[in-house]
This record gives sequence, C-alpha cells and structure tokens, in this order.
Amino acid sequence: MQKRSLAELMTGAIVLAVAAVFLVYAVAGSGRSLTSSGIALTARFDRIDGLAAGADVRLAGVKIGQVVAQRIDPESFLAVLTLRVDAGLRLPADTSAEIQSEGLLGGKYVALVPGGSERILRDGQEITITQSAVSLESLLGRFIFSVTEMNQQRGGEQQPAPAPAPQPQGGTPQ
Repeated sequence: MQKRSLAELMTGAIVLAVAAVFLVYAVAGSGRSLTSSGIALTARFDRIDGLAAGADVRLAGVKIGQVVAQRIDPESFLAVLTLRVDAGLRLPADTSAEIQSEGLLGGKYVALVPGGSERILRDGQEITITQSAVSLESLLGRFIFSVTEMNQQRGGEQQPAPAPAPQPQGGTPQ
C-alpha cells in the first residue's frame, strides 16, 4: 500500500511540474509579462468597443505595452484606460492614443502616435488627445440606410418606359 501511494504522489508531482512548464511557456509566448515594469499612463475615450485589459499598446505597429485596467469616470461617463508602456520610450506630452482594429474580425489595440512637444509624458500622466473606437456595425448600418434611401429616391423619379420587345417580321413559321 505504501509503494502504491508513493507512485501516485510522484506521478502527481510530475504532472504538476509539466503543467507549470506549459504555463510559463504560454505566458512567455503570448508577449504578456508577469512583471509590471514601465510607466503608467491614462487616456479617456468616448467608447472602447471590445477593448479589454491585456490588449496591446503599439507604437508604429510595435508592441510597447498593454492595457492594464479600464473603468468609467462617474462624472464624465468616459471610459478611462490605464496603459503600461515601456519606460525607455520618451513619449512627447502631445502624444495621441487611438483605438484601432487588427482587422475585420480581429481584436482591438491602442495605437500611440507621438507628437512634437518638447515636454515628455511622465509616470501617472494622462494622454489628452484620443480617438475612440469606430464601430463597424454602426458604419455598416449607415451605409445600408444611405443605399436604401438613395434607392427610394430613385424610385420616386420618373423612370423611362422600357422599349417594346421586338416583334418577328414577316414570314411564316416553319
């Protein structure tokens, strides 16, 4: 009985060790980090459709950080994002933040566009120039509405009468 119990204990320990190795590999491969190095910046948006904590923060298409928190400002009802970005970057104070989509069906990320100011953003400061997420559903709805409205307006105009179908000329059927 003691031998069997020891074998089960060793098997369980090996399974846990393999699971821990896979967890470390998954975290390292995802680009996420367990440390919180970098500077924290905040940005306010009208809407952040589909953007969640853990989303990338990119500069010129290169990941430089991630979204670490999101909340609603109870006074302005704006979405407030907390971003953690690489401390080695010296972002100008007039840097702008835009929520962009990775593709038609892809996720969303925050794109930073540096400005030209001499002042540099410091830890805890706010990015004041922002552009909210564009809702694909809203754009499609507007497009469909405008096409429908245009077709209805054309339907109200006088359409030219269709030309009469050509009639067979002379001759008898054979």
